[in-house]
Amino acid sequence: MATFDAHPVLIGRDIRLEPLQRRHVDGLVAAAAGDPLLYRWSPVPRTRDETARYVETALAWREAGTAVPFAILRPSDGAVLGSTRFWNIERWTWQDDDVASKARALDVCEIGYTWFTSGAVRTAANTQAKLLMLTHAFDVWRALRVSFHTDVRNERSRTAIERIGGRFEGVLRAHRIAADATPRDSARYSIIASEWPGLKERLSKLAARS
Repeated sequence: MATFDAHPVLIGRDIRLEPLQRRHVDGLVAAAAGDPLLYRWSPVPRTRDETARYVETALAWREAGTAVPFAILRPSDGAVLGSTRFWNIERWTWQDDDVASKARALDVCEIGYTWFTSGAVRTAANTQAKLLMLTHAFDVWRALRVSFHTDVRNERSRTAIERIGGRFEGVLRAHRIAADATPRDSARYSIIASEWPGLKERLSKLAARS
């Protein structure tokens, strides 16, 4: 039976995902410094107060069992490169005699709130982060589905999700509040468990040559 760990450490070749903590606030502030247009469509905190609230919200969600937030670090020097999280974690109500459901730590989840410092954008960091997280979701937690949502206007994010194998499912209108404080139309993508073995091989190759 898979067990749910809300504090995993996921280690890749060039990055380490470690449980988000209050001690990461200053590193996140430094990581988000730079051209604000880079985060035009993403909810990235900019000031120290905004970042402190961002972290407190993430920690509260983790305590509630609905999210697993990470700080993304560079192992060589411990520099914070950004943040990401599992969230919208769901555990469905199954029949008591459903053996397969008992083998899963959760049923479905979403990967989101992902952002990187400007120097890490369009590098291997995002591919490695997604490989680590998807491997954990499908191979450790035994998830049935992992979904992704992004602002329909965010072409860079949509391209990145499609590159790792996310399947486009459509647009959810006025789905969430956008980074520019307007009702956001969200492009919806997903990967399901039956697709994962083939995508894992492809994504591993992408990460290896990035």
